[in-house]
Amino acid sequence: MSDDAMAPWLQLSLQAIDHTAEQLEDALLHVGALAVTLQDAGDQPVLEPGPGETPLWSQTCVTGLFDAQTDIEVVKRQLHCLLHAPILPECCLTELEERDWVRAWMDDFHPMRFGQRLWICPTTHTPPDPNAINIRLDPGLAFGTGTHPTTALCLEWLDSVEMAEQTVLDYGCGSGILAIAAAKLGARRVWAVDIDPQALLASDDNASENDVEDRLTLAAPGELPPALTVDVLVANILAGVLVRLAPEFARQVKPGGRLALSGILEQHADAVQAAFAHDFTFAPPRQREDWVLLEGARKSLAV
Repeated sequence: MSDDAMAPWLQLSLQAIDHTAEQLEDALLHVGALAVTLQDAGDQPVLEPGPGETPLWSQTCVTGLFDAQTDIEVVKRQLHCLLHAPILPECCLTELEERDWVRAWMDDFHPMRFGQRLWICPTTHTPPDPNAINIRLDPGLAFGTGTHPTTALCLEWLDSVEMAEQTVLDYGCGSGILAIAAAKLGARRVWAVDIDPQALLASDDNASENDVEDRLTLAAPGELPPALTVDVLVANILAGVLVRLAPEFARQVKPGGRLALSGILEQHADAVQAAFAHDFTFAPPRQREDWVLLEGARKSLAV
């Protein structure tokens, strides 16, 4: 291969057996997949769906596309943690022919509006509304461009609340899209946290692209100040992780502060809300497709 030829790509395929295809898709995106596809793992046709239905095969193969330099063993360990599985689903790793997969995706990635003020615009496009709050963002190695329903729910929620002079914690920042949105909406200080160093690098690059790096602090979870409290906490991660972090989030949100939890499939929403109910009161959930956002307010501390 010549020096200027593009490196090949890796794809990691998982069988949706003990987990739903949606859970595997979300987990793959969270650990850095550039894109995720769902395919029939058997030989089952899907006929014309009814209105509002999104059918999947009874045997579904979920495949994530990764850069060739990705350490797949690290990815597997992260998936093991995120999915809370004793063993991972059956995996298949293959190498793809050379192709600019990111550019192919970007050809179909266009400016998107969220709420009343926010636009996510790829750098290859001119913002449709120059007077709006425009976030410049391209698909990359960390999850989060606004195309996933959970990210869209979070962006719309951020647009709907007052951010001016607020302190914000984005837990599971991925590409940094939510942290950047909070800063551009007026937050005076934002902490962006992720377990994945690649996500923190992507967030740093994207913050610089959007001229908000002076208000963002990037950190792994263990690097946050022990006594940190914030006005707003947003977490777009898996339901099981949210439940485990409930006591920590309760310590980090100021009394009267706001909480937004996403990355939650509809069938898991009650369990997640129950884990936080001692410390937060919740508004009716917001939903897009099969995904839910829970909006909470921190109760006053007991005297």
